[in-house]
Amino acid sequence: MHSIITYRGNEIPKDFNKSASLTFDDNTLLPVLFGEHNAHLHHLEDLLHIQIANRGNEITISGDTKPVSMAKNILSYLWRKTKEGRDITINEIDSAYRFLVNNKEQNKDMSKEKAPKRTKTKMPFDEKAGIKTYKNKLISPRSPNQAAYIDAIKHHDMVFGIGPAGTGKTFLAVASAVHMFQQGHVERMIFCRPAVEAGENLGFLPGDMREKIDPYLRPIMDALHEMMPGETINKKMENGDIEIAPLAYMRGRTLKNAFVVLDEAQNTTSMQMKMFLTRMGQGTHMIITGDPSQTDLPNHVESGLKEATRILNNVDDIPFIQFNAKDVVRHKLVTKIIKAYDKHDESKK
Repeated sequence: MHSIITYRGNEIPKDFNKSASLTFDDNTLLPVLFGEHNAHLHHLEDLLHIQIANRGNEITISGDTKPVSMAKNILSYLWRKTKEGRDITINEIDSAYRFLVNNKEQNKDMSKEKAPKRTKTKMPFDEKAGIKTYKNKLISPRSPNQAAYIDAIKHHDMVFGIGPAGTGKTFLAVASAVHMFQQGHVERMIFCRPAVEAGENLGFLPGDMREKIDPYLRPIMDALHEMMPGETINKKMENGDIEIAPLAYMRGRTLKNAFVVLDEAQNTTSMQMKMFLTRMGQGTHMIITGDPSQTDLPNHVESGLKEATRILNNVDDIPFIQFNAKDVVRHKLVTKIIKAYDKHDESKK
């Protein structure tokens, strides 16, 4: 065991059974990796229940064997990204952690099978698999389910992304749409939502119909602004390359050579969902996203998303990507809130 080193004013506990060291070859990049006031190291300590001591360009990780090994893998991966010029944030740390945990779970399941092949630890997607914004920011998956989602969108014409809020379903769908449009794979992008009143009455809101529905479409606009300059979005909306409209506007149309996203699909009725799915024409990609636990439909009306999941779940070439609380990339409290509500719903059943 290495000699005792103090970190944050505390001695490393003697009962830790493993330690590992890492040395970094460029001191000027350490503030990016470590974070302001070593915030990234603190976060990794709390995440893995380890302790990290640093002396100049060398750090020592102490703790139980598996967490120490994970911390070493995560820091090595993030150091490579730092040297490539990537900014490191808490989100990148959490992302790397999710991929490592998922890999270990997969290997654990494989160990039950006959003569399993040992798989190499996989970290988040490489640069070539990500989507770059006009600000040269890389959008890459931050969980295994997000990676599966992006892969499904790339290789299938229709994909369902189902799960709780904050898992990146809408954002990644919009990012994929812009990417495919810019690559010339589709001629236009269409984004729609069912205009269902979530406990509020639209009739009492001021303005014309477009102004009334703007709040429903705002999340899509926010995602678009991450991918394209505002003036470009306005220009493409004027010439029809981008269309953002309520679901009702899709009736009677055949959508060809387009990337179409139906968001908040849990608020569709059975007839609306069938209507939307059958608008699909040649060269069109459709992404349907929704959270079945947050439907705003009347109690006696079944969600079109739930029905479509039952009917289409075994249809070839229509992948259903199921997200869960582990995929939440918002504030960490969102994950705890979702788990608490899930537990409450299970107790009611």
